[in-house]
Amino acid sequence: MHVIIVGAGEVGQSIAENLQETHDVVVVDRDEEIVEDLTYSMDVLAIRGNGTDISTLREAGLDEADLVIASTDNDESNVVICGAAKTESDAFTIARVRRRTLLETWQGTQGAFGVDFMVCTDLLAAQTIFRISGLPAAQDVNMFAGGLVRMAEFEIGPDSPVADLSIQEADCYDSMTFAAIFREGEMTVASGESVIRSGDRVVVIGSPDSVKGFASDITTPDHSENREIVIIGASEIGFQTAREFEDHGYEPRLIEQDHDRAREVAEALPNTMVMESDATDTDFLVREHVDEADIVIAALDGDEKNLLVSLLAKRLGVDRTIAVIENLQYAELFEQVGVDVAINPREETAEEIIRFTHTAHTEKIAMVEHDRAEVIEIEVSEDSALTGRPIAEAAAEFPDGVVIGAISRRGDLITPRGTTVVEPGDHVVLFVDATVLDRVLEML
Repeated sequence: MHVIIVGAGEVGQSIAENLQETHDVVVVDRDEEIVEDLTYSMDVLAIRGNGTDISTLREAGLDEADLVIASTDNDESNVVICGAAKTESDAFTIARVRRRTLLETWQGTQGAFGVDFMVCTDLLAAQTIFRISGLPAAQDVNMFAGGLVRMAEFEIGPDSPVADLSIQEADCYDSMTFAAIFREGEMTVASGESVIRSGDRVVVIGSPDSVKGFASDITTPDHSENREIVIIGASEIGFQTAREFEDHGYEPRLIEQDHDRAREVAEALPNTMVMESDATDTDFLVREHVDEADIVIAALDGDEKNLLVSLLAKRLGVDRTIAVIENLQYAELFEQVGVDVAINPREETAEEIIRFTHTAHTEKIAMVEHDRAEVIEIEVSEDSALTGRPIAEAAAEFPDGVVIGAISRRGDLITPRGTTVVEPGDHVVLFVDATVLDRVLEML
């Protein structure tokens, strides 16, 4: 596949890095230093130029492009790039935008602008925050098969009842599969003999009820439901997060220091209590009982600010904190110093876009542990290696590092067992080690 990526920021570079080994990738950016760095650091063709200029797209090989990804920091430029690409090619076009209003305009007039798919960075981040907030101890949550299947990653605490149990001993859930264990930077694909330790991160795949039940079982009863939500910062992500909670029946509180912005979001969010204050004012936080919140979400503009308010919330006694980070390199640091979950909007966007570069049967993907592995949903065809045979027999042909987590068949969830036979048209959700992903996709 010939892929043109316009804009070599974090999103563009993340996509290019993921695709460089298996696709013909061309990256276009205006910054000469970035272009030079990419030339030496990645196996891609890097071109300096303006992606809204059709001559630059031609230089990037527009006539043979299968996919054009517009991921600059300017929404309008990204739409123009897609429109320009459509004038001279049949490439599938993807535009990354920040503003939800532009996404909603496109959704109401699909096919317009020359954009085949549009992804809104801030909305994706807000939706991710909401999903993670709904499960105690969860580090990552994704839905598959139209909501029938849920994948979640949990950190196991020292008092968790599953700590020091084998997978076989811990597995008492009819419709859930243990997929993998991450420990001290190492990944182990789960087997019955694998032992879960305190501090491990465990990936599970199954029905929403089973995954929620597991989440409740591994945490203390008073932390089984997050109802008191405090969002710090009315940035676009903070605003979208509050709106996401409102849409699901919550009444969050939002703290914003800027008077005009606080008034603006208060008018737009009827079920959110907006408080105008400095979130680092400890007396204010105590007076407003922020220390009693189930979860505090730091969505200020600036990684350092989000780290500060998250640690302050922890110091006050808040059980769980989620911080938005712009620099992906900070994610591990944030979590090491006490922030429970760090969300990088650009990583969420890259994940959403990369699925279009997989096989045509790929319905959805989720990256795990910053691309150490992927959970993918595949619609199984008649010539797939999985079709028409018991899973135990078919799985023997796959490389190590693959776990079949769930099967959706005509709207029903099937928990895979060794004797289960996959049928054409089934949607199969798999956990796959990133090092063998390309081989597995070829077999599927």
